Amino acid sequence: MKVLLVEDDKLLGESLKAYLQENGIYLKHLHDPREVSPVLAVSTYDVIVLDLMMPHISGEELLKKIRQMDKKTPILILTAKSKMDDKKRCFETGADDYMTKPFEPEELLLRLKALYRRKIGDMVVKVGDVEVDFEKEKVYVRGKPVDLTRKDWMLLKYLVENRGRFVPSEEILNYVWGDKPVGDEVVRAHVKNLRKLLPEGFIVSMKGRGYKIEA
Repeated sequence: MKVLLVEDDKLLGESLKAYLQENGIYLKHLHDPREVSPVLAVSTYDVIVLDLMMPHISGEELLKKIRQMDKKTPILILTAKSKMDDKKRCFETGADDYMTKPFEPEELLLRLKALYRRKIGDMVVKVGDVEVDFEKEKVYVRGKPVDLTRKDWMLLKYLVENRGRFVPSEEILNYVWGDKPVGDEVVRAHVKNLRKLLPEGFIVSMKGRGYKIEA
């Protein structure tokens, strides 16, 4: 799972990053809310975690701004504000979940997993002879495990999540590599590697449209 945390408390952000990464979740921490729009313009996340009380831009204002850019990505509010009016306002603006501080990191982990399950549907997806286990981050071909690099896993995961449609290279680059300066040839190289490990024809490509896994 790929999570964006917007939290001006640097110590809390770093401790959550360490904890979540120990549990197999990649987390990018932004402590300045002004950085959110540029980051979301070049990268895609599975869940966004958002504090409300931050300098420069209020969390409510940022929530509204994110929802104008992105209607689908689950957003979890993580804040010291506990009044019902605050919760109501956030849910009406587009939040999917709401946690108040102080909190247990394990509960945050469980809520993130729940939002992720809700987003992708089934945690285990079978397409032909290929079985993809999102929770365990494992891939099986005809019941046998396939060893993938981290980038190959993220690329395959994104294609499976979006199966049934062509996914442009730019969209893949945004999700897998984010703001790192890599080009289409990197996507092609990783797709070539995946094709060696997966059944023939599992990943379809079309010039100008991208890559697709049939539903």
